[in-house]
Formats: sequence, C-alpha cells, structure tokens
Amino acid sequence: MGASTSAESRVSAEQKEAEAVAASTGALPMLQKAFSKLANPETNAIPLENLKQCFSFGPSYSGSTVPDSFPVLLDHLGSSIVDQFFVLDKGGINWVEFVRGYNKCCARVSASVSLNMLMRVFVAISEAANVPLHLEFESGEADCKINGHLLPSHVFLLLSLCWVMSWGSTNAKREGNLSLPDLNHLVLSVITSCGQVESGFNVWGDCDVSSLEVQLPAGKFVTWVMSTVPCLPDCFRQYFHATLQMAATDGAELASSNSSSVGDTSSIAAYDCILTKGRAWAIYITQKSTVNENISRTFISNGSGMDDNLVYRSSTHGRGLGRFWSHVEGYKGPLLILIAASSGDAHEGNSVNRKWTIGALTDQGFENKDIFYGNSGCLYSVGPVFHVFPPTGKEKNFVYSHLHPTGKVYQPHPKPVGVAFGGTPGNERIFIDEDFAKVTVRHHAIDKTYRSGSLFPDQGFLPVEGLISEVEVWGLGGKVAKDVQNSYKKREELFTEQRRKVDLKTFASWEDSPEKMMMDMMSDPNAVRREDR
Repeated sequence: MGASTSAESRVSAEQKEAEAVAASTGALPMLQKAFSKLANPETNAIPLENLKQCFSFGPSYSGSTVPDSFPVLLDHLGSSIVDQFFVLDKGGINWVEFVRGYNKCCARVSASVSLNMLMRVFVAISEAANVPLHLEFESGEADCKINGHLLPSHVFLLLSLCWVMSWGSTNAKREGNLSLPDLNHLVLSVITSCGQVESGFNVWGDCDVSSLEVQLPAGKFVTWVMSTVPCLPDCFRQYFHATLQMAATDGAELASSNSSSVGDTSSIAAYDCILTKGRAWAIYITQKSTVNENISRTFISNGSGMDDNLVYRSSTHGRGLGRFWSHVEGYKGPLLILIAASSGDAHEGNSVNRKWTIGALTDQGFENKDIFYGNSGCLYSVGPVFHVFPPTGKEKNFVYSHLHPTGKVYQPHPKPVGVAFGGTPGNERIFIDEDFAKVTVRHHAIDKTYRSGSLFPDQGFLPVEGLISEVEVWGLGGKVAKDVQNSYKKREELFTEQRRKVDLKTFASWEDSPEKMMMDMMSDPNAVRREDR
C-alpha cells in the first residue's frame, strides 16, 4: 500500500513537472485536446500506430528533381518522429509521456540543440529508408558533437524534407499537390562553404549538384546552418506543433485561416518571377522576423496572394527611378528588392555573360533622401549561390534612394541619383542607376554596414557593372502596410486634383492681380503709396 502511494506521488510529481514546462510554452490546452481525441478511452493512452499516422505526411508531391529515395524517406517520417520523442508505455503512450515528447521537441532550447534534434530525426529516417549516411553522434546528449560527413545528395534530401515540413505547417489539412521547389542555390551554398571543390568546378552551369561526390564535413555543415540558415531547425519544430494542433482541432480552426492557401489561383503565377518558391523559402529560414509570416503565406502555401505582395516589377510597370518611385512611395513596411543582372567574365577577358541575382531586405519603406538611412536590413546573394549578409552593427548605411531635385537649383557637388545599399555616397556596395539599366557592385571592403562576402561568385576586388534584366520589389508588411500605402496614394491624388483647380474670379480680376501692381510701380516708381491697413 505504501509502495503504491509512493508510486502515485512520484507519477504526480512527474506529471506536474511535464505540464509546467508545456504550460510555459502556452501549448498545454492544445495538448489536452489532442490527447483526448487521439487516446483510447479504455486504456487512456494513445495507440502507437495512431500517433505514427498522425505525424505521417500524406499529400502527393511532384518536382523535376525529386530523387527516388525521397518518397521512401517521407514514408518513414511519422514513425521516426514518434520513435525519437515518445516513450511507449503499456497500452500505448500515456499522458505524461505524450507531454514529455512535446517538451523534448518544442520547449525552449538553444539553437544547437534544436539542430541536433533535426539531424537525429534525419538520420533515423535515412536508416529506416536504407539511405546510407556517414554521420554519427558522440553521445546521447542533446547537444553532443556530430561527426562524419554529408554528400550534396544528402543535403538536398535534408533541405527537401525541411521544405515539406514547412509546407505541412502552413497547410492545415495538407491537401493538394505539393511541388518541391528548386533548391540548387542552397546546395551550392553548402558545397562552396563546406567542401573542398576542384578549381574547375563551375557554379554557373546547369549541372545536377546533388550528384556531385564532394564530402561535406558535419562540423562545417553545422556552422553553415547556424550562420546562413539558423531557422532551418524551426521547420521541424513547427511541423511537430502544427500536427498536434491539427489533431486537437480536426483541422477546423487552421483550415479557416489558411483556406485560401490551397491551390494556386494567382494570376501572377504565370510570370517568370525572380522570387521563386525556393528562393523565398531560403530567405524565410535566414532570420526570425515579422516578414516570415507573409513569406510563408504568399510563397510556401502554394503561392496564393502573390498579386497583393508584388509592389513593383520593371518589365510590367516600366523601367526607371520614376516608375519605381510611383509604386513604392507610401509603403511603410518591410520591402524585398531583387535585381537580376548579367556581367562578362572579367578573369578570362571574353564577352560571356554570367547571370546572377542579388537582393536586399529593408525593414521600412523607401524615402527620397540624399543620405543613407534605415535601422536594419540584409543583403542577399540569391543566385546562382545563396548567401546572406546581415548587419555588422558598425555603421547604419542601410538604404539610399535619391531622386532628382524638384527645383532647378545649382548644386556644385550633386549627390548620386539612384538606389543603393551599403557603403558610402559615391562608393556604394550596390548601386542601381536612375534608368534601372545598370547595377554596380563593389567589394565588401568599402562597406561596414553589412557582413563581408561576395555577392556573386568570382566577384573580385574591382567594381563590377552588370546589365539589369529585371527588378522586383515585394511588400512583406502585410495588409496593414498595403492599406497605409493605398490611403497615401488617395491623399496624394486628392492634393494633386486640388492644385489643378484655379480660382477664376481672382484670376479674372485685374485690379487685384500682382501684374497690375508691378505695372503701376514701373509707370511711376516715385509715387507715394499708402499701405492698406
């Protein structure tokens, strides 16, 4: 009897501890609903197969670069997650172990521990799918060192798996056809950052990077994730949380908020946009910010609502700073500007054009100033290789956007007219001319605002002038920023209409006109005139 009482108090203490951790994340009510719907009333435990089925991924998927091993990996997703995080009790998984499993994955932990959990799940899935990996963990601790190496094909599988989990987190019912995006720019980023590639390796070609036999050390890969895409492990944690939330609500609440995200009905989907799903997702996993929700809703959830987020596109709205300004003026929110350009191969002295794409993310709208401004931002090397250049904290020359002065005033030292990011006036790291015909990219040594690094492969030390083929600006401030801009445009149209109106009575009165006063003064300048008081 005493042993039974001791066991009950011990279980009660364990339960209180687990519930306290879950309550600190705000997920305890959701877990209680999910457990009540998944558990067997007779055993008061969740059957193992039911939970595995809950975490499994059901939708069909397509993609031109889907390897044969990827469908097998997805088939073992649910079982591997349950085996990693839940402990089986008699009759299934009881309440305490269910809450503990959630806490292991979704409680507040360091970034390194979160990445370690993701890698353990990936290794377990690969072993179940008979995909050979050369990774091993030094111990069973959550933040232990990972030894071994990865191949580009393994990196592609891991990134594809994380993309699927991001898609599953934003689509409650997980219905429809899932299309895997092009992730070569991210794989190339890992290869160039972690691997010892041969001198003849060509990042500009259309080769299948996943077939390359380049060993990527696990330690360097972890460093690449933490410095380039630190939010990659969050894809798994969000999938874990969204799965249990869907089980708690039967998809009703989540489906109502994301019902418009299923099915690509956007009219802009037919355009060949610079910002593809894969590139948008790459930006999504670089940092935790308010723009992530808009990127997720617009691009990860099958591209619904792209029309509402595209603020400016040079091929559609016209080239030049004037056309650009008429579309971005008044937008008071985060903006993502992308520039697709091409330049010759300066090293070989020929006229071969190499196409590259760079971008900048601002935390506010553009302003017409002849000085740099802004509080935060990031530069991106988008293609062919993806890299991110966050702020260094040394300077605040984030954005420069200057139009021609409205009045014809002589300026002995006129300021550059155009759009720029980083550097100093006249020596900008990225500078777009007023015609949107050329973009100049300078070496990072002249810029103390953004992190150092090449904005495209083989950039060199000398300034590179590229011919612009397309410029896009995407608004990531949500509906509020768009409504503020619409109100601003309506107010400007009203002011313009008022300025066009002329008071005909005053205009037609010669006695009150300034012209008559000037004529009188010229006819008799010595005449004494009394000012009317």
